[in-house]
This record gives sequence, C-alpha cells and structure tokens, in this order.
Amino acid sequence: MTKAFRFCIAFLIALLPITPAPADAQTAQAPAQPSTPPGYLTPQTSEAASANFPAELLQQLNAIKAAALSDDYAYRQVAHLTENIGARPTGSAQAQAAAEYVAAELRQLGLEVHLEEVKVPHWVRGAETAALVEYPGQAPGTAQKVVLTALGGSTSTPAEGLTADVIVVNSFDELKALGRDKVSGKIVLFNELFDKQKAAGGLAFAAYGEAVRYRAAGPKAAADLGAVAALVRSVGNNDYRLPHTGFSVPAGISAGAVTAEDAGLIADLAAEGKVRMHLTLTPQKLPDVTSYNVVADLKGSEHPEQIVVVSGHLDSWDLGTGAIDDGAGLVIAMETAELLQKLHLQPRRTLRVIAWMDEETGGSGSRAYTKDYSGEFANHVAAIESDAGAAHPLGFDVKISPKAIEMLRPVQEVLASIGATVLQPSSYPPGADIAAMSEAGVPAFGVMQDGRTYFNYHHTAADTLDKIVPAELRENAAAMAVLAYALAETKEPLPR
Repeated sequence: MTKAFRFCIAFLIALLPITPAPADAQTAQAPAQPSTPPGYLTPQTSEAASANFPAELLQQLNAIKAAALSDDYAYRQVAHLTENIGARPTGSAQAQAAAEYVAAELRQLGLEVHLEEVKVPHWVRGAETAALVEYPGQAPGTAQKVVLTALGGSTSTPAEGLTADVIVVNSFDELKALGRDKVSGKIVLFNELFDKQKAAGGLAFAAYGEAVRYRAAGPKAAADLGAVAALVRSVGNNDYRLPHTGFSVPAGISAGAVTAEDAGLIADLAAEGKVRMHLTLTPQKLPDVTSYNVVADLKGSEHPEQIVVVSGHLDSWDLGTGAIDDGAGLVIAMETAELLQKLHLQPRRTLRVIAWMDEETGGSGSRAYTKDYSGEFANHVAAIESDAGAAHPLGFDVKISPKAIEMLRPVQEVLASIGATVLQPSSYPPGADIAAMSEAGVPAFGVMQDGRTYFNYHHTAADTLDKIVPAELRENAAAMAVLAYALAETKEPLPR
C-alpha cells in the first residue's frame, strides 16, 4: 500500500509512464511461456536446493509451521496494540507507548533490543466538515452534508472554513487542460474511481496503485494552478460511506478525501451546473518529535554478523486502530522470534525483528536504519516485510534472482499445506521499509495476502481488530517464520 518515501511502492510504479511496444514487436520478442510460471510450485526440487535443506532442517521447518498454526501469540499482541494502546500516528503518545511495549515484549523473549532514534513528523487532525451549499435543484434553505477526512500533509482552512465553487476532473490531463483561469480560486475534486473488478479478481494492489497517485500528488497539482483546496475520491473498495485518509505531498492548501458516494454525488451535480461547497479542515503540523524504531536481535550461532530481517511497521493512521495496517504485520514478525525461542531453535545467522516507525507519513524510520546500517547491508542476507493486511497468505512477492527462487523450492513444499506457495517476482521492492536494502541487493520478500477486501478497510475508521481472522493470522505467522528460519539456517545464503 511508495510514500514519498511514503506513497507506497505501488503508487510510484503507477506514476511511471507505460509505453507498450508495437504489437508486432511484442509478438517477435515474447519468450516462450514456461509450463509453470516463475515462483510457482514446480514438479521437482533441484539437487542444489535439496542439498541446502537437509532432513533435519525440513523437520524443523515443519515443526515451526505446526507450532505457528496453534499459537495465539500474534493475536494477543495485535489485540493489545490496537485495543489497549489504540491508533499510533507518528509523534503521538500512543506511538511512543507502542514502541516501548514492543521493546519490552521482545526483551521478555530474550532478544537483544535497541530503541533507535528517529525524527518523525507530528501532524494532528482537527475539525472536518463539508457541505454543498449551492447546486442544481437545491430546495430553498437546505444544504447537503459531504463526508470527508483530511489527508496527511494537509494545511488548515480558516477556522470558519472557506466557500468556493467545485470543479470535477477525472485525470491530471483534464486538470491541466482547464488551466489556471478555470482552476484558480476553486476547490478541485479528483474523481478517479477505484477499480473494483481488479480488486475482485485478486489485483487489489494494482487498482490501488492506479488511483492513489491522485491522493498523493493531486493536491499539489491543483495548488500549482491556484486552487484553494483539493479533494480526492477515497482510494478504496468499500461502499459504506467511509473516507480513506493517507499521505499527500504538502501543497500549501487544504486537502481531503471524500467518500466514493459523495464524490459521485458531487460529480453528478457538477455535470448539471454550478456546485459550491463550504469546507472546514483544521489539521495542524506540530514540531517534529523524537521517536524510535525497535530493533531486536536473536543472535546467530555461527554467523551472528549475517542478518535476516523480519519486520512490520508500528505507526498507523488515526481514524482506526491500525489492525491490518500494520499491526498484523508487526506481530507476525514478533511471533517469528517467539516461535524459535519456544522451540529452542537458534539459527546459524542472526534473526533481526524490526518494528518500523513512520512508514505512513514519510519513511523516516527506514531512512534512519539505512543511514545507520547501510555499511552492513552486504551482511544482510535477506529482508522480509509484511504490510498488506492479515488475510490468508498466498506466498511472497520477491525481488530475488531466479536461482534464489529455485533454491527456495523446499520452503514452498513446507508451506503447501496452507497454500502459501507463490514466490512472485517483482521489479520493485516488495515493502516500503525494506526498499533501500532491496535496492542494495539484499534479497527482499513481502508477505502476499489475499487482498480482495483489504482496501475496504485500509486507512479508514474500520481498520480495527475485528477485521483480523485469528486462523488467518496464524497462517501468516507460519509463512513468515518458516521462510525466515530457512533463510537464517541454510548452509548457503541466497545468491544476490
């Protein structure tokens, strides 16, 4: 769900121009399709892969899987993070409490734990109201309420709000074609639809990538043409009149997300004639705050200098309680360490659990880690991040070599019983927080969950504990722990 560095990897890819080759060139250059797509379960394991996974290791991986599927550690941890601590926006008391809590829990497991300083933004939400005060067919003395929420990075309207005409566009090209004369002094609504058919077909993150660019860059584009405020149609898949927040490039104007239903209403009315809105958004940008990444090591028995990272991010948006984004990802990383300790397994390489701070509003936690540890990335054997929800795991998005994919065939076999067998090659890093490691050549993995309903709740008030199915969370823990232990224990690390 890449942030500037928080606009989400999918968003950045969506911004890239796509220039298809001519049809005849595509035909001429298209390679023959293998009988099994790369990264999917293949009929047999290579001799090299088998040699790296002796019988004892395979027994240990199966034991980890079995233990995970009967362990409620992750669910208890995410319940505490979401219900006892609550929403964890950067700079908040809850984010600080969560970092201290996670550090204490990992110390209790026997890990070597450090709270590593990160300077993070502190943005707080204020009043959020909007109403259509003039529109075609309006009954005298009435207005229509618009449900919306401020986007991260938004500035404030005057305390009493502002009133302006609304213009609706469906693309950046439409906005540019209008020009400054027609945009200046107006409220711009970007009415880009989230592709529900893609989401239903298992391509929810592709749909998100196509739409989220308007949330990220739309307000700045509108401000550059003189708009007084910018709104975007919520980037999500629900039909419950819930607005989706998220980061937007600071543009010097107020920026918000309206529900899909209200975006449709405004677009319909604007097609008939003049629409005016009264808008009040009063967020504040407070001074930056010192916060923390939590970095915890289970030291390796033979190569403690070699690191396998398992991770999720600690911070969340403030509308819900950050259960699926990303409490679930963090707690399965914590459970990976818990399972190894419970089973008395000490891998030959160091397992490093990282709870990232500030994935949502700038990526300062990832940048701080890169600054402090980039000199050691040559010894980072692999990095895993979970930041795509808590639904049934299908496997992993990977940025690794074809040879590395083949070497992991035994891991696929162990995870076959829960269906988490896909190793889907990606051209971009499969996690915002591990992107710098990936770009430095560290083999990178993102847990791939069934995302068909993820964007029903993502960045909304409905991102709460009840959206997590305990059995599916246990499957996610099994997938991450099995892969992580394999990467930390095999005789030979993955090739880069």
